[in-house]
Amino acid sequence: MNKKTFVILTLLALAFFFPLPNNITAAESLETPAPYSVGQWLPSDQLFLDQWMATLTEGTESANKPLQPAIQEFKNIIEEDPQLYMLFNQMFDQVPHKKSFSKDPTGKPQIKNYRQMLRIMNRILTTAPEFNKTGLVGFPINAIINWPMGTPAGTSVFLNEKVNRQLKKILNQWAVFLSSADSRYVLNDNPEKGWFGRDAKAAMPHFAEDFICDPALPYYGFSSWDDFFTRKFREGRRPVASPDDNAVIANACESAPYRIAKNVKLADRFWIKAQPYSLQHMMDMDPLAGQFAGGTVYQAFLSALSFHRWNSPVSGKIVKTRLVDGSYYAEALSEGFDPAGPNNSQGYITQVASRALIFIEADNPDIGLMCIMFVGMAEVSSNEITVSEGQQVKKGDQLGMFHFGGSTHCLIFRPNVNVKFDLHGQSAGLNSANIPVGARIATIVK
Repeated sequence: MNKKTFVILTLLALAFFFPLPNNITAAESLETPAPYSVGQWLPSDQLFLDQWMATLTEGTESANKPLQPAIQEFKNIIEEDPQLYMLFNQMFDQVPHKKSFSKDPTGKPQIKNYRQMLRIMNRILTTAPEFNKTGLVGFPINAIINWPMGTPAGTSVFLNEKVNRQLKKILNQWAVFLSSADSRYVLNDNPEKGWFGRDAKAAMPHFAEDFICDPALPYYGFSSWDDFFTRKFREGRRPVASPDDNAVIANACESAPYRIAKNVKLADRFWIKAQPYSLQHMMDMDPLAGQFAGGTVYQAFLSALSFHRWNSPVSGKIVKTRLVDGSYYAEALSEGFDPAGPNNSQGYITQVASRALIFIEADNPDIGLMCIMFVGMAEVSSNEITVSEGQQVKKGDQLGMFHFGGSTHCLIFRPNVNVKFDLHGQSAGLNSANIPVGARIATIVK
């Protein structure tokens, strides 16, 4: 897969970066710092991102459209709450005015204040992501608040429950547009911007062979942007590894290895520089969390061009499912300013972001109860679970999907489960390549 391809900007920050415990072997270590555009959600070309931001800002200011109800309500919330009003002003003031940061011709941050931020968010709600070979602006809201969210005030703002409730309303409104026929305008053959154009075909050369679609139909037969984004593989394109061998664990998402951690604590200081996992916070204080203390966590991230449905890594019975409301643009303050947020905060967001939890009692008694956690990134926080408690699933069966973007996910094993991971010959590094969904990701060793 071409490493420079997709970018969908949406609200805030997620993360990608943290050292591993000393007991991780060299083969399992993933300590290399993240590249600029991990996951390809933001352009690797900063000049392109600056130009995109300038064009968006100029077009928004000239249009001066009335605020949509969800955006107007957000404005009222900010201005009527003294603490939020202070913080929303402070987070823009706290952005350093340095050459290394995105700025306008006057040397100020491109987004000058929360009022301008709201006007641009208002415009984004009726747009869909276009393709660009330098990277997709797949998180448009994330892009406009990239610098403010890394400030002390921004950290408080985007962990605020009232703010996140309203952001959820705004994202739900955007989801309505992305699920409508109006969103298909980007599914065209424009050479540079169209999803079926020259550059996109070079990035996804086997699209028609891989996915269920009909190139002879308008929009390849997709009914909306979301229909295109949640597309399905054709039968046989992603075979499940050793379907009858319960010792083999299949990859739950089309994703690239990010980190493996062992002897994970039930509670830890996840906000510090190392961003350790804190199980009770990851699982939102679920009563089952204690069973995983001292266990193993495998985390991997999805790219913008990835398949975004979730498949079961094992055969077993669904014990419990949960959707956890969380933050959308919170990033780790300990990481400082991230030019491509949320690249450097991926571990941190597993504890605070919107996420889905699926507990499975594996048929293999050497695994027993395990948890799969799917974490929404920024605008990509629409997690849909498609299985229910008590349901029996086979390895490779669908569990759910991400909508409108990509994200990260974790496989969580209890202590004493002897997991040997298979990273498909890759060495450490966040520039690792996708491992196909359904492929072997680990083996249970007795």
